[in-house]
Amino acid sequence: MPERLAEMLLDLWTPLIILWIALPPCIYMAPMNQSHVLTDSLAVLLSLWGDDTAILWVWEGLFSCLHTDLDPGSKKIKYILSGDGAGTIFQINDVTGDIHAIKRLDREEKAEYTLTAQAVDWETNKPLEPPSEFIIKVQDINDNAPEFLNGPYHATVPEMSILGTSVTNVTATDADDPVYGNSAKLVYSILEGQPYFSIEPETAIIKTALPNMDREAKEEYLVVIQAKDMGGHSGGLSGTTTLTVTLTDVNDNPPKFAQSLYHFSVPEDVVLGTAIGRVKANDQDVGENAQSSYDIIDGDGTALFEITSDAQAQDGIIRLRKPLDFETKKSYTLKVEAANVHIDPRFSSRGPFKDTATVKIVVEDADEPPVFSSPTYLLEVHENAALNSVIGQVTARDPDITSSPIRFSIDRHTDLERQFNINADDGKITLATPLDRELSVWHNITIIATEISHSNSEDGQQSKFYHQEK
Repeated sequence: MPERLAEMLLDLWTPLIILWIALPPCIYMAPMNQSHVLTDSLAVLLSLWGDDTAILWVWEGLFSCLHTDLDPGSKKIKYILSGDGAGTIFQINDVTGDIHAIKRLDREEKAEYTLTAQAVDWETNKPLEPPSEFIIKVQDINDNAPEFLNGPYHATVPEMSILGTSVTNVTATDADDPVYGNSAKLVYSILEGQPYFSIEPETAIIKTALPNMDREAKEEYLVVIQAKDMGGHSGGLSGTTTLTVTLTDVNDNPPKFAQSLYHFSVPEDVVLGTAIGRVKANDQDVGENAQSSYDIIDGDGTALFEITSDAQAQDGIIRLRKPLDFETKKSYTLKVEAANVHIDPRFSSRGPFKDTATVKIVVEDADEPPVFSSPTYLLEVHENAALNSVIGQVTARDPDITSSPIRFSIDRHTDLERQFNINADDGKITLATPLDRELSVWHNITIIATEISHSNSEDGQQSKFYHQEK
């Protein structure tokens, strides 16, 4: 018997069937008048784990039995079992000492049980010998598939990344015993997502398998990942998950104007600061990588026009900064440039990251009011000047190219006593009533110049007339 036990110990970790045959199925109960000893064969096994505890590996069914040195034919011996799962999971035949597992064992729920067996008097239940404690360890089998607990997964990687750029790491768990056999040894592979991505079989690190993937061509990829136990060998259990990989943008595209030539028209009397028009350079990139600044870099209207960048709309707004005069210049040509604000030096070879376009602006004639030769006039008149005598003259012109005739009049709200008259055609001012310096030294009157158009509509322009008597 000792020789057989020695052989059994050498093969303790051999496969199930070998261990089941080699392990002696009985625990020997010492008689009451002897110290706590087990059978020779099992005594060697216990010496490996301690003096008071036996450790048994079990899979299912009958795994051990108890015996004592007392008279085997005695009907006064009864075997009892206590401890973890006694009576619910493990059951002992009180006559023969056979111990059975009456329920299926699951190592993932409980890996070991500590039980105590004892021989007692059948009638009095008094112990016939000291109790024997033993530990039952449940041997693992591959009954759990790998699981990805946090899936589905999402990851990002910059577009245009080099081959082998790390994307992310996804790992599965296996509830089987990681120490015994290969039940929990996982190997990872990609079922869907090639040839764009690869995975390290043991570490589950996912990397790019193609260089220079372009977000503008395809932005999102679905990768199906498998984890298989038993080291990936046939018969292993497997689990899968999905990983969505999104390519993030880099500045690898220059701005490009939607058209090379823009045409705008603007009335000559437009208010300064008014937006004349918008130009836009499109950029396939997004966010700050698509931001462009706009400038006027050439042309004959650089002093009259300016361009500002609209960060939200990503276009350039052309505005008027100085007055226009149709009669002086009727059109202007500008050369505008759009340039990326944030340049990535890694992709400078794909540049230049700017573009130009031509803008032609046509000035439209506006029906402008007459313009006096001077905004104010100062006339000196003697107080004894004769009635109807000419004391001064104002002149005005139509700035439009049509040069319509002008008519003059006095705003009577400024000459309530009607002391002055004006010739409507030539603007000569005459004295209507005598002047008295002692009554009034100054007379301030307003002259109105009105343009007479072919449609009989009138546009007016006022000018102050200052008269001083001596």
